[in-house]
Parts: sequence; structure tokens; C-alpha cells
Amino acid sequence: MNEHDESDSLIVPRKQANKAARAVAEHVEGRGLAKGNPQGQNASRTQRRNDAPSALERIRKAAVRDKKQRFTALLHHIYDVERLHAAYRALNPGAAAGVDGVDWEQYGQRLEVNLQQLSKRLKRGAYRARPARRVRIPKPDGRERLLGVPALEDKIVQRATAEVLEAVYEQDFLGFSYGFRRGRSAHQALDAVSVGIRKRKVSWVLDADIRAFFDTLEHEWLVKFLEHRIADKRVTRLIQKWLKAGVLDDGKRVDSETGTVQGGSISPLLANIYLHYVLDLWTQRWRSKQARGDVIIVRYGDDFVVGFQYRNEAEQYLEQLRRRFEHFGLELHVDKTRLIEFGRFAASTRAKRGEGKPETFNFLGLTHFCAKTRKGWFTVGRKTMRQRWQVKLLEVKAELRSRMHDPVPEQGHYLGAVVRGHANYYGVPGNSRAITDFRTAAICIWRRTLSRRSQKGRINWKRMVRLVAKWIPNVRVRYLDPDGHLRVMTQGKSPVR
Repeated sequence: MNEHDESDSLIVPRKQANKAARAVAEHVEGRGLAKGNPQGQNASRTQRRNDAPSALERIRKAAVRDKKQRFTALLHHIYDVERLHAAYRALNPGAAAGVDGVDWEQYGQRLEVNLQQLSKRLKRGAYRARPARRVRIPKPDGRERLLGVPALEDKIVQRATAEVLEAVYEQDFLGFSYGFRRGRSAHQALDAVSVGIRKRKVSWVLDADIRAFFDTLEHEWLVKFLEHRIADKRVTRLIQKWLKAGVLDDGKRVDSETGTVQGGSISPLLANIYLHYVLDLWTQRWRSKQARGDVIIVRYGDDFVVGFQYRNEAEQYLEQLRRRFEHFGLELHVDKTRLIEFGRFAASTRAKRGEGKPETFNFLGLTHFCAKTRKGWFTVGRKTMRQRWQVKLLEVKAELRSRMHDPVPEQGHYLGAVVRGHANYYGVPGNSRAITDFRTAAICIWRRTLSRRSQKGRINWKRMVRLVAKWIPNVRVRYLDPDGHLRVMTQGKSPVR
């Protein structure tokens, strides 16, 4: 079989098609990217480099044309020097070095020679993955998030591999999957939840959390899922090398038969592939075959929310989901997975039973609650999670204390970037008070920090106002209302208004 023939295929089972009657909305369930969303392309430096994106486009078209096709020759797209070069350029130059101690700038001093050698090792199968360097990041709940920093060459090859595989799998992923995908964002997932709950007959919400997902997904199942589409054994062996490379933790190598190291370019894609087969396709089939009422689902990485019209169907789904996850080595977090009454009728039905206000749920850093518009219509209110708000201010306090004797412009530049970034993410409709309060609290922390630098006591507010005007931006809601946001995203073609 010709190595460069992407059209050769073997038959694999076709997944279930979307069913519009059960969709949250077309903009939530859409199969492909909306018009205007960017397609993945490599940066071109010469005329010859224009071949790289056209090769990916041929793969995309083949994947769309035949949903059963298994791609038998993909490795040559990965070890292509032009693609490796584009992958290197796409890396963050300031990122930390892995176990090899080589950073972006050092590798680039002999870039062409290094990439040529890397390409040859990949071609003849001599490439060896190195263990990732373990990094611990504190989480808001006091636990630690374990990340891995791959060696620089592993970063390059992972990014090139992810780009090639995305050309295949972006045609398969379902519309309610938003995490780590081109042209999709967390705010689109948040808006899909809001629109889905308001536009569909949702009365119960399953707020689900997968316990240690990245640490527990099973390698054997992942390879089987990959083989539904990828018949090039060299590519699956390449991925297995990263899975088995393990991590270097305090100088000790730790191997694992399960999980994928968070931090590499390939990990988000592998996670999406795993949950595509374990969760997405199954949920799509479940709601089309078993559900009588409306069912919506929105997934962002390993975080997902499912809405139901009927409680008994929600309970049935949850019980079956637990069993399905157990079969594939996953587990729902007992304390963080809840089925709550939520929707346009939740407040009134709970009041009739003599119960309190509807419960809230958290998704992607925002607390969602039942609310009403000024005209009295039901809506989904959203505000910054209090825990996220507090933890971020503690980080700001610690950072400013470490920068206490830095020049004021440097402090102002840092704090302005923090306030701007916070508002850019949390500036959703209805959350203006929370982002304004965050800005005010951050300014007060800065004033206390500046006051400790002087023997003369606290800095007066007159000077503080001048500093704030110069360095700290005003904050405001950045995004349209959820309906308008999704309407823009889908070019006005959503059937749900």
C-alpha cells in the first residue's frame, strides 16, 4: 500500500447520527465548525511550505467524505520537516524546560539541523519519548493539580501529531463538545448551557465530575478507540511511547499503566477522543433511543453538564452512566456529582413543596442559578464562583508582597494585566458586580502593599487614584447575552430563537 495514499480504508462501525428532535439547538449540536471559524493551518515561510496545510485539507476532506475510513498512512505528515518547523514556532518561547533542560531558544540555535535529525529518527522509528517533569499546581480546594512538562522535542512531535489527528477527529467530534477544539471556547460552552436550559424543557440538571480523569483513562481502551480511525500502527505506537514514558517526580521515574500526563500538546486531544467514544456517542444514542423528554448535554474537556425534562430519566441516565464509566476505568466523583432541580419551574414547584430556593451548580468557573429578567421571564443567572474569586485575590496579595520593592510601574503593569484577564473571562452578562468588586479588592491590596514600603504610613487616596487611572483598566461585561453570542457564532442560522 502506497504510504502517501490517504484514501485507502477499512470498514469500522459507523457512529450514530445526530437527531435534531433531541438536540439542544443546532448551534449546540452542529457537527462542524461554524462559518468563519478558523481552520488549522501551518505558518508558511516559503512557497514550499504551502504544501503543509493542503495536505491536512486532503485528510479533512477524506474524513468527511467517508466516516468509516481508517487512515493507513499518516506518519509521513508528522515527520515532515515543514510541519515540525511549524510546530516548533507554535510553542511558547517562555515555557519551562523539561527533563532535557533544553528551552525553546537553545533548540532554535541549530533549528534546521535539529529538526532534520528529529525527522529522520521519527521516520526510522528511532525516536524515544522522555519522561515528563512533574510540576504541582495548587487547586482552589486545597489539593494539587499534577502537570507534566515534556522535553522540548516531545513537545514538537506531540504538537505536530495533534495537528494531523485533529484533521481527522474534528470531523467526528459532536457539536456539544467544546473543550480544546479550534474555533470553540469556554464561553461558547457556557452560553450553550444557558440557552439549552432556557430553550428546552429542562427541569433537572446533572452536574457531573469525573474523578482524576487524566490519571485514570486506560491505555488499552484509548488505543482501541484510536484504531477506529487510525490504521497506521506507527502513529499508535508513537502515542503509546508518550503514554508509557511516565514522569520524573523529585528525581524518581514514575511509570503508570493508566492515564495521560496533563501538560503535553497531545493530552487534550487524547482526552477528547476517549470521552467521544465513552460519553458523547453513548449519550447521543441514549437520548435518541431511551429518553421521552428533552435532554441536553454540554461538555468541555472532562467537565460536563446534562439537563433533563424528567427526573426519572435523569436518575436512569446517571445509574447507567456510572456503570458505563466503570467499564472503561472511569468513576464519577461521589461528592461533586449532583442531580439538582433546576429550570423555569424549579422555584415554583419547590415552593409548593415548602422547600427553599433551587440549588446552584458550578461550570467552568461560574456559579449558575435560577433568576428572572426585569420583565419577569426565567433566565439562567451566572456569577463568578466565590472560591475562584477568593483564591485569585490571595494569589494577587502574595505576588504583590513579593514585588513590594519593585518600581511602581512594574507593579501597576502586573496588576493591570491580572484585572484585565479576570474581566476578560468572567465578564459575562449579569456578572458586572463581581468583576467590579474584584477590581476594587485588587486595588485595595495594591494600596496596602505600597503603604508598607514607606515609613510615612498609608498612601493617600489622591495619589492612589492617579496610579489606578494610569495602570488599572476599567472593567465591563465583554460578551453579548447568550442568545446573541450563539447567534453570531452560527451566522444567524440557529433554528432556536
